Amino acid sequence: MNPPGWLLSIVALVTINLLLIGVIFTVIRLIKGPDSADRIVAIDLFSILVVAILAALAIYTGESAYIDVAIVYALVAFLGTVALARFLERSISRHGGASTRRKEG
Repeated sequence: MNPPGWLLSIVALVTINLLLIGVIFTVIRLIKGPDSADRIVAIDLFSILVVAILAALAIYTGESAYIDVAIVYALVAFLGTVALARFLERSISRHGGASTRRKEG
């Protein structure tokens, strides 16, 4: 049993709005993040949210092209996240394995 078209549109629109709120919080973490690792995780979360927004937009508009764009974006974002993580790992190992966090106390 398929839901009525208007119900699916409303649910997709609410989902897009909630994901956009998540994007706002992610951008705040990206700017504020105390560490490079926190920023990399925020970039990864941002890309996941963009893929989810594209998927919800595909449902809302009925266009399957958004799904294709979401798949390509997810692949590129995954490669970018892996590259950034490897760069961070190498830069930490070059500096003697010291943690990038400030020591407390």
